[in-house]
Amino acid sequence: MRLTDLLHPHLDDVTSVVDATSGGLRLDPYLHLPPGVTPSRHDQPVGAGELMLLCYGPDPAVHGDEADCLAALERMRPGGRGLIVFGHPGTDLPYHRLLDALVAHRCQVLHAASLGYTHLHAGAVFACTEELLPPHDWFGHPLPADGFATALRIADEYVLADFVSRSQRARLIDLERAAEESARALETAREDGLAERLAAAVRDKEQLTSALRRARERTGVLESRVAMLEGSTSLRVGKALVSAARSPKRRAARLPGELYGLWRQRKAKGRPAGARASAPAAGPEPQADDRFHLSHRALSVAPRDRLVITGVLTDRTAQDFAADAVVSRVLPHDGRLLVERTDPDVFLVQLSACAAHDGPWSLTGTGLAPDLDRRLAELVAQARGLGRTAVLWRDGPASSAPGLSQLPWDAVLDGDTGTALFRLDPVTDGRDRLRDVFQQDSTRVRLARLAAVIGAPDPLAERRIAVLAAPRDATDVARLVAQALGQLHRPAEVIVADPAGLALDELTAASVAVHAGPPTAPWVADWTDLTEDRPDTLLLDLLCAQEFSGADAVGHTPAADDYAFVPALHPLLVRRSLLDSGAPPDGWSRAGHRLFAVRGKEPS
Repeated sequence: MRLTDLLHPHLDDVTSVVDATSGGLRLDPYLHLPPGVTPSRHDQPVGAGELMLLCYGPDPAVHGDEADCLAALERMRPGGRGLIVFGHPGTDLPYHRLLDALVAHRCQVLHAASLGYTHLHAGAVFACTEELLPPHDWFGHPLPADGFATALRIADEYVLADFVSRSQRARLIDLERAAEESARALETAREDGLAERLAAAVRDKEQLTSALRRARERTGVLESRVAMLEGSTSLRVGKALVSAARSPKRRAARLPGELYGLWRQRKAKGRPAGARASAPAAGPEPQADDRFHLSHRALSVAPRDRLVITGVLTDRTAQDFAADAVVSRVLPHDGRLLVERTDPDVFLVQLSACAAHDGPWSLTGTGLAPDLDRRLAELVAQARGLGRTAVLWRDGPASSAPGLSQLPWDAVLDGDTGTALFRLDPVTDGRDRLRDVFQQDSTRVRLARLAAVIGAPDPLAERRIAVLAAPRDATDVARLVAQALGQLHRPAEVIVADPAGLALDELTAASVAVHAGPPTAPWVADWTDLTEDRPDTLLLDLLCAQEFSGADAVGHTPAADDYAFVPALHPLLVRRSLLDSGAPPDGWSRAGHRLFAVRGKEPS
């Protein structure tokens, strides 16, 4: 929730918002106060028609001092309201440090909610009153007022909520302790395993170096012997006799001359260097092999920005993964060479590819194919010896291939490999189904889990969107912030010409980068017209359509085409590389770029 969403429902009859914060954090850019409500700052009591802003958090330089917050509560008078924002996470909120002061100054908390900022995590609205006010429901609406019923509701909910929260806090503490112990054990195991693999690699290197040295020595001896044999007169005489025997008509007549030449060369070898230089050549000198031999290998040198996977996968999974990763499938006969040459980020084995009844790795891990079990174990050991992560993707019951669980995996992922959006039917499945798969069950989301385990590039970075905007005044800024933070798929960055002169701190606090210059996100949306109404599903639906189609630009057409490739459109989402090319939109299709149409506006 945004701070303005928490504040505005409680601004009825409020004409002044009093800033009582003492830290370095400015809350003005977050408020977006409506006309008729003016911000102010004073040290006078706060009563009817006024609302006080307070901040409390773990960093005094940012959130202010606790003593200043408690002192500000002393200024509350009946009829006054207040909003306090917390820098603590909701699960660690130290409300007990403020509870006594709130009660002592007749302040009743009306509504509390979490906030989606990096340094402000929760907020609460309270009012100073002489009588018990009705509480608000989960949506912020006041409940019917009845003094005794209200008191009973508050007391009952306090006891029950405290009971539930105690058990949840205890479970959270246990889980955090178990996670810390598991992390330490995993780190220790990784360090031990790394040391063992390093020692084994050193031993292997020494053995290979010694074997290579012996092989080179042996090769040198053999090369010298071959040179001696090739240069011997006996071998050359034998070759001449064999040639004459094979072709008596042509070579027999020249045999005496060749033998005489060999005799002359043999005699010349015993003469001094000067005498040999002055002797005439009696026969053809042996010529060196002047042919050129070219060895070619394809090679690409570039930063690794995609996940590289080598392993045992089904046909469907390999096809789905290939959209976001470099995939190499190993076979039983070429696995060792492929693991070495591809240098993957992860050696991945999919359980369903082993437990299937067809395919090159069929029945692996079931005990019915011991040769395949042995080869897979060798590949896992080889990958780990090269310092690569070996992962088992358990997308089926472990009992279908129990032998796989015995291998030394670095990590095990449970669950299916997700659904690629192009396999869905927008008409049959519906727009809501596409959104759910995109956010939770897509192949790209599953690959992001794998990338997080092995520390590889995150495939979800390909979903980052940059918004181009040109706000002119405070109204445009408020609309830009509201539309950007209201999106179900938030943009990663907002590009404006002069961010320093605009109150866009709320975007930065919500982890949305604000800067001038060219965008850095893979996708760009043009929001320069801030008068246009944009539903909260706009960017989500555009990305769903792009991931479904693989298009370079997504937009709408005057004919309201929906989920169809078109020759021209009004672009709403464009690939950054296409935008940087400078080509006009009416020539994109002729240049080979794919354009995909969706309806211009969808109800939220």
